[in-house]
Amino acid sequence: MSSEFVLNIAEKGIYTVLLVTGPLLILALAVGLLVSIFQATTQIQEQTLAFIPKIVAVLVGLVVFGPWMLTNMVEFTLDIFQNLNRFVG
Repeated sequence: MSSEFVLNIAEKGIYTVLLVTGPLLILALAVGLLVSIFQATTQIQEQTLAFIPKIVAVLVGLVVFGPWMLTNMVEFTLDIFQNLNRFVG
């Protein structure tokens, strides 16, 4: 295995991680922002108020984006196994 091959797989891995986690992170960020705006508007300064809506939003995001995320991860895993099979076999 060459260093170029290893760097290429690492690059694809980082890209896949960003692609798979991106929608959930953006969803959690948006819900956190909405809760913060609500807290600032109503002057409720409860620190634990933001956690439950974020957890619910991420769980709903997992249900919605789960099949797409799983497809991306399986494609990346298959790509790794196929590339490693060329070098081992």
